[in-house]
Amino acid sequence: MVKLRKLVPEDAAKLLELQHRLDRESKFMLLEPDERHTQVRQVEEMIRSFAHADTSLLICAEAEGQLAGYLSVRGEDTRRNRHSAYIVIGILSAYQGMGIGTRLFREMEIWAAESGIVRLELTVMTHNEQAIALYTKSGFEIEGTKRCSLLIDGQWVDEYYMSKIIPDPFAAP
Repeated sequence: MVKLRKLVPEDAAKLLELQHRLDRESKFMLLEPDERHTQVRQVEEMIRSFAHADTSLLICAEAEGQLAGYLSVRGEDTRRNRHSAYIVIGILSAYQGMGIGTRLFREMEIWAAESGIVRLELTVMTHNEQAIALYTKSGFEIEGTKRCSLLIDGQWVDEYYMSKIIPDPFAAP
């Protein structure tokens, strides 16, 4: 059984291990396996900063006592863009295809509507068909292409910029 919940500072070591595992098993994450130099104390602080920010969310999917995936939503602080938030998601390959991504996105959307977030955005490599399918199914649309966005194994990789507009809960019907 997979349980979704907010991460707490005591999860820092587990989250860091999850991120290292994702870095090793997927070329779809930003960092290469030897590139993450974060310490547990820094992850604890990051979790605290998410918990104290009205426009940010950090949740995980927990299965069999370990973290199977996570979703972070980092919002902005200025008045002109505090309605906007950037998403990062990572799910271990052994847990993909089980609906965890859909559940994480559903929780995020409920939180976003309650938090006054109107715009959710993310980037995704153009060849990451599984992720694009999840994002599209969740109502995200491609806004454009970031050409030569990443260099992976000596090859240039394009990314799509995708977004979803959440109905503004304060807007007149």
